[in-house]
This record gives sequence, structure tokens and C-alpha cells, in this order.
Amino acid sequence: MHRAAALSLLRGYLAGPLESGEAEMGREIVRFVETHEDCFLRSCLSGHLTGSAWIVNAARTQTLLTHHRKLDRWLQLGGHADGETDLAQVAMREAREESGLTELRLVAREPFDVDRHWIPERGDVPGHRHLDLRFLVEGDPAAACVVSHESKALAWVPLAAVAELNPSESMVRLVKKTLRYC
Repeated sequence: MHRAAALSLLRGYLAGPLESGEAEMGREIVRFVETHEDCFLRSCLSGHLTGSAWIVNAARTQTLLTHHRKLDRWLQLGGHADGETDLAQVAMREAREESGLTELRLVAREPFDVDRHWIPERGDVPGHRHLDLRFLVEGDPAAACVVSHESKALAWVPLAAVAELNPSESMVRLVKKTLRYC
């Protein structure tokens, strides 16, 4: 599989301003992509690349979160690459599928954030890591959302309230970046 585009995105991301701990996380993801030709496939059982959309309103005061059915947590929208090597397109596809929104705008083709997180074993799928490239996407809170089978709920949440729903360092970092850079 062609990994050059993902490696270029990751290396460019590492050259920008980073929050605490991001450099090591980014270097870990680069090493993974360099050593796993099948990194875009969920059949890569140790982990695989995913693409997420951090959807915000035009004023950058709200974000659209999903209450993920399997993980039972409020998260940004996103998912598996399933062989697609353009992770910005993966993020956009997942955002549309999981929200029902059709009018979404990719703010930049460069990642807004990267993250690695553990996905617990479920059924015959062993526990593994998601190595996530997150892209900043703009959406309209007035547009009608449709909850997909992957979610329990969708909600536009004020940035100041995100940590009440999910206090993880990963989600807090997304809010901080939005407030700092947008």
C-alpha cells in the first residue's frame, strides 16, 4: 500500500506547533506506518490508521460529538481507513456517514491533531491501537443530523463543556487547540 502521503502528512505535522506529548506520539505513528505496509487495513491486528473529523461551527465555539455505541464514550466522528490512503477523505467520509450532514467543509488537508488510543477486545477482534489523524472540519449546527447505527446520540457541544462529557487528555487537547489556533 502506498504510505508516502500519510508519512508526508505526519512529518509535516511534527514540524508544526505541538502540545505536550504530541511529538513522541507522532513519531510513534510514523514508525508504525514505516514498518507496517498494511497500516491502512483493520486486518493489521496490532493497530491501524484511522481518520477523524473534529467538526466545529464557523465561530469555533461548538463541536459535534457522537456518543459512540461500542465504546460508550463521547468522541469526535471518525473511523477506519479500510484501505483508503487519503486520510482526510476517510475523515470526511466517516463524518458524513456518522452525522448525516452533507454540507461539511474540510478546513485544511493537514492534520489538526494526531492521537493513538487503545480499542478493547470485542468479539473475535483482539484489542488494538487506533493511530488517528484528525482533521478540522466545519459544519452547521442548524443542519439536521441523523444518528447512525454506530452512535447512541449526536450533539453539538459548547467547547467549554466537552471535558464534562469526555475528560480524556485527547479530547481536552482538541479543545485547547481549537481555542488557541482557530
